[in-house]
Amino acid sequence: MGTPRLLVVDDEPINLEIVAEYFDGLGYTLDTATHGEEAWTLMDGGGHYDLIVLDRMMPVLDGIALLRRIKADRRFAETPVIMQTAAGAPDQIREGLAAGAYYYLVKPYERDSLLAIVRSALTDSTARDQLRQRLAEHGNALKLLSNAEFSLRSVDEASALAAFLALGCPRPEAAVIGISELLVNAVEHGNLGISYAEKAMLKQTDRWLEEVQRRLDLPENRHKHVRVTLTRTDSAVCIRVEDEGSGFDWAPYLDFDPQRACDPNGRGIALARAASFDSLCYEGCGNTVVATIAHTDQASPPCPNCRN
Repeated sequence: MGTPRLLVVDDEPINLEIVAEYFDGLGYTLDTATHGEEAWTLMDGGGHYDLIVLDRMMPVLDGIALLRRIKADRRFAETPVIMQTAAGAPDQIREGLAAGAYYYLVKPYERDSLLAIVRSALTDSTARDQLRQRLAEHGNALKLLSNAEFSLRSVDEASALAAFLALGCPRPEAAVIGISELLVNAVEHGNLGISYAEKAMLKQTDRWLEEVQRRLDLPENRHKHVRVTLTRTDSAVCIRVEDEGSGFDWAPYLDFDPQRACDPNGRGIALARAASFDSLCYEGCGNTVVATIAHTDQASPPCPNCRN
């Protein structure tokens, strides 16, 4: 990625000045707008933005209305949006999440909190773009495959395999995001034991990849692998992912939680479940997950590999 271009939308000039000061000297290009219609004019006029920091309550066109317009337009639908607002009520955060703002900041917030979630959103967006690019570079022969098994260790291998597996799935551009999330989770949280709180801290300090590599090199982790199985039936593709970790309490992560909306991490499983898969089930202690993607126009069937 070159110089990230950001659009900050807020009806309070002092807030725009503060945010501009936060980003000063950090290598970002910043445009500002004071309401949703002004922001839309900038975007619709050909402005490309890597990320939008959006206030919720504004005159003319409020943040939620602009967000819905953005997500309904194919030109901008994949642009990450951080919703910043003084409204910290869970119902209002849920509304923002449902409209497509998967990153949230409740005013007042500290500079470090803003920068951390901006880095996280940009990193996630770049990773998704790279996965889609890998899809474009491969062929479609995988759709002829009925059963396959794979083994991986690293985050890079997880991303490469996700792109490969997605080619054998219905809706590959949606599938690749969810598959990558499951595989990377199996490496970092499963085999390497990075906790939710640890990842949040590592994201805040921009040291996540460094810590992943450090743990991969530890003697106790060098033998650990993630096992992946793809099974194709007449009605669906099932992908089974099993790591060698001790598992986790997966239930709280299946849906978007307003309590985690301001964290730089913790939304991947819910996003994958909502956008990539027709069903997602965890087994046992949580170190095995089975994702099912129905063939087009098929009802979501039970996966033969899911024991739940």
